Amino acid sequence: MGTLHTVNKSPFQNQTLLSCLAHAKGGDAVLMIEDGVYGATTGTAVSDALSKMGSDVSLYVLGADLAARGIDAGRMAEGVTSVDYEGFVDLAANHDRVQNWL
Repeated sequence: MGTLHTVNKSPFQNQTLLSCLAHAKGGDAVLMIEDGVYGATTGTAVSDALSKMGSDVSLYVLGADLAARGIDAGRMAEGVTSVDYEGFVDLAANHDRVQNWL
């Protein structure tokens, strides 16, 4: 399988998530963690970039980090799946490599 990309910075703080999306290829997955979960919210310019990824790149968000920041799961952009810590481990184990975008 491809690469698991993890993004932990808010897309409203820097361009890390957008850079990650530009480098992600078919079969890759992007997991937004920590402040990166703000990128999973709907109604922003970033959510437009997420929707352009189509089904070639899987999009995930760490549910515990959403909850820790008071973000309702109903505000997640279409196509983003929430995972728990076990799901995070599964994603890492099921991909050939993990690329951390800091």
